[in-house]
Amino acid sequence: MEKQELQAWLRLTLTTGVGNEISRQLLAAFGSAQAIFEQTAIALAQLGSEKLARAIQTEPPNLSDQLQMTLDWLGGGEDRRVVALGDAAYPTALLDIADPPIMLYMLGKYAHSSQASPEQSASRIAIVGSRNPTPQGEANARQFAKALADAGLCVVSGLALGIDGAAHDGALLAGGNTIAVVGTGLDRVYPKKHLELAHRIARQGMLISEFPLGTPPLTANFPKRNRIISGLSLGTLVIEAALKSGSLITARLAAEQGKEVFAIPGSIHSPQSRGCHALIKQGAKLVETAQDVLEELNLPSTGISMKPPECGTPEGSDSPASAYSALIAALGFDAVSLDTLQARTGIETPLLQVQLLELELNGMLFRLPGGLFQRRADA
Repeated sequence: MEKQELQAWLRLTLTTGVGNEISRQLLAAFGSAQAIFEQTAIALAQLGSEKLARAIQTEPPNLSDQLQMTLDWLGGGEDRRVVALGDAAYPTALLDIADPPIMLYMLGKYAHSSQASPEQSASRIAIVGSRNPTPQGEANARQFAKALADAGLCVVSGLALGIDGAAHDGALLAGGNTIAVVGTGLDRVYPKKHLELAHRIARQGMLISEFPLGTPPLTANFPKRNRIISGLSLGTLVIEAALKSGSLITARLAAEQGKEVFAIPGSIHSPQSRGCHALIKQGAKLVETAQDVLEELNLPSTGISMKPPECGTPEGSDSPASAYSALIAALGFDAVSLDTLQARTGIETPLLQVQLLELELNGMLFRLPGGLFQRRADA
């Protein structure tokens, strides 16, 4: 994109009172971002109002700085790109959503690739969920992402803590592709904890944002970016979500876009599972393995495996699983307290604590906040 063209697109997105919808109307009427700013006040007012015309004819005070910042960023490497609505490189999947972004900033291995790249590929799956998942939920996200990446799908998520981060990591561990749609400018990483993960994604996949460089992590921007996550994908898989989770926004947007919605069920006692249960009641497909997702999307499943990772000491006469089979059975798969386990097993508290510690050290259970314990699904 040439400098003058980039300046016009930036000016359009930075002009107060001109959102995506008005921008699309202006583009449809005048043909290009540059042409918009060549119009008379009368021509502009015919599309909206005199107030809108004045806003468009007034250059944003930060335009010059934003343009220079963007040019400097683009000059920082061959893995950077800015595309605008109507550009041949604009992701075609986003043209079908109700509110396609006017501009997209891309960073990563596939920023300048052809139609074979993940942003243009037909096989993408969104994986989203709680920022505060249970250990089992986080393990599920990583395992499903790895299996789906093994099957050739590009995993799309939002780089948030919890399920998002685990999904990106699982795809990367499989050597697959992943796209992170972020709620800040691409010159920032949020949360900071995912700085190293963001670098890994850039090396192996791509990060995308519709927000100008320098945009901080504003609360309102994260729900807004969810339409891009669902829009890029064939379907959305929700792994653990409370009833008021932002992940349910992504699922709703996916359904409105005519995409498939999948949900993994959990314990009826877990707040982190209630959002998934609500989605299933509303018609989302209940999934237990990656195979379920692939079958619903009519995609081949050759070569995938959902075999749980080996954990702890192999079963045998001397293994914790064998020695503590009664305790493992008493744990069940719900989170339980020490008092509940003592009541179920009759084991004296000091001995029970020792046995729980050994199971934890062997990776057969999770110790949760609040003094609770949960058996691993693969234990």
